[in-house]
Amino acid sequence: MIYKPLTPLPPGPLSGQRILVVDDAEDDRTLLSGFLLRHGVRLYIGTDGQDGYRKAQTVRPDLILMDIRMPGYDGLTSCRLLKANTSTRNIPVIFLSAATTTEEKVTGLSTGAVDYITKPFDFEEVRLRLCIHLRSAARSNAPSASTESVEIPHGTNTFDMVLFQAARKLMLEKLDQTLSLNGLASAVGTNARRLSSAFKNCAGVTVFDFLREERMREARRLLSETTLEIGAIALALGYSNTANFSTAFRERFGMPPSQFRR
Repeated sequence: MIYKPLTPLPPGPLSGQRILVVDDAEDDRTLLSGFLLRHGVRLYIGTDGQDGYRKAQTVRPDLILMDIRMPGYDGLTSCRLLKANTSTRNIPVIFLSAATTTEEKVTGLSTGAVDYITKPFDFEEVRLRLCIHLRSAARSNAPSASTESVEIPHGTNTFDMVLFQAARKLMLEKLDQTLSLNGLASAVGTNARRLSSAFKNCAGVTVFDFLREERMREARRLLSETTLEIGAIALALGYSNTANFSTAFRERFGMPPSQFRR
């Protein structure tokens, strides 16, 4: 549904822009919606992360303003799915949050968001940040792509691809950690069984077989391109000690990491 402004301001840079606001707090939605409508925005509303993700696919807005802490899909989960979906990955996402901790901001930006706006809203800040990111998005016509592509079989279910790409990105960002299957599934808005099926359909392997291969791929790169100590590489890739890493590397490549580096 498109909401039409009742008391618009004179036409400005936000006029006609399609903006999706995703927030479970009705008071915050109402406050932000009223401001945006006065600026001539074509407004769309999502009441939680899952609703926002679905509407983003239908509407293809120019920008998404999304709360972080919501029931069901939180903002982080929804953003991961949006960035893993080829039809929505280039839509700028700005998080709305009452929290201002550095850790939360880093986590949010690492999922693909472009900025943060803190609550309570400073509407001049909201206007300026929207103008900046809408202008930046308009200049960028080239779709983003990951540096490592994975060939997906033809006929694969679209949501399987989204789940696979979202989970893959998260694992690559946290190669030093071994997330539980349930934890990884929850982070991308699904359950362990559904995520396992997505990996089987998209990559032909289990989640943890895929993680093991990605770790070995990164180990080979680090040994070839850096002077990091082998023990440091082991820790960076989630191995508790050098011996375990060396054993895994030998099983994969037929030689210990020290010999490979030579």
